[in-house]
Amino acid sequence: MIEVTNLYKEFILSKQQQKELNTTDKKSIAVNSISFKCEPGKVFSLLGPNGAGKTTTLRMLSTIFQPTSGSIKIAGIDAIQNPQEARKKIGFLTGSTGLYGRLTPNELIDYFAALYSVSSSDLKERKDKLFTLLDMHDFQNKRIGKLSTGMKQKVSICRTMIHNPQVIVFDEPTSGLDVITAENIITLIRDCKQEGKTVIFSSHIMSEVDLLCDDIAIIHKGNLLYNASLEEFKNQMTTENLTTEFIKIVKESSNN
Repeated sequence: MIEVTNLYKEFILSKQQQKELNTTDKKSIAVNSISFKCEPGKVFSLLGPNGAGKTTTLRMLSTIFQPTSGSIKIAGIDAIQNPQEARKKIGFLTGSTGLYGRLTPNELIDYFAALYSVSSSDLKERKDKLFTLLDMHDFQNKRIGKLSTGMKQKVSICRTMIHNPQVIVFDEPTSGLDVITAENIITLIRDCKQEGKTVIFSSHIMSEVDLLCDDIAIIHKGNLLYNASLEEFKNQMTTENLTTEFIKIVKESSNN
C-alpha cells in the first residue's frame, strides 16, 4: 500500500536557473499538494507530459527526495520519518541505471542483496528466478560496463527485485528498450500484481497502461488532474482512445 497525502515539493532556484527559465521566481513548485492511494495487488499508473512532476513524485515515494510538506506511507511505514525502514519495502526502477561498470551482474546483485540482508538461500532462489526470467545467464559474469543498454536494464530490474519488495516503483521502465526486454518487464509487473504487491509506474506508452493498469492518475504542472480506476476513465472518455483523451485533459488544464 502507498498512501500519499497533500504531497508538496518546491525547489530553490539559483540565479543561473532563474536566468535559464527566464523567471524572477526564487522557487519552483514541482508537485503541488497531491493525494492518492495505490492498493496491494493492483497496478497504479502515474501519467503526465514531460516536466509534469511524475519523476519528482516517484523519487519522493522512493525516499530519494524529501518532500517540502505532506505525508507518504509505504506499507504502513511513515516514509518521511523512517526512510530507512520504508526503503526496505521498496524496489525502485528508473531508466537511468546508475550501475557499477567494473562489476559483473553477479557481483552487483550479490552486493545489493547483502545491503538488504537477504539470506544466502533466498538470494540463490531469487537470483536464479530473475536471471531466468530476464535471460541473464549468458552475461552474468561479464563486466557491466561492456553490456548493451538492454542488458544493463535487465541488471537494474534484478537489483530492484532481489530483496522481494512489497512496493515496486517503475519510472518509465521500458523507455528506449527493445521489444523483448520491454515484454520481460511487462511480465514482471504482471507477476508482481499476482503476488499481491503494490505497483506504481509511469509510462508514455498508453498501450502498456491499457494492458497493465487498474488505476490511473494524471499529473500536469505539479497538479493532480485525474485520479480513478482505468475502467472509470474509459467510461467517461469523450474521445476515441486513451492517448487522445489524455492529451485532451492535459490541454484543457493548460487552457484554464
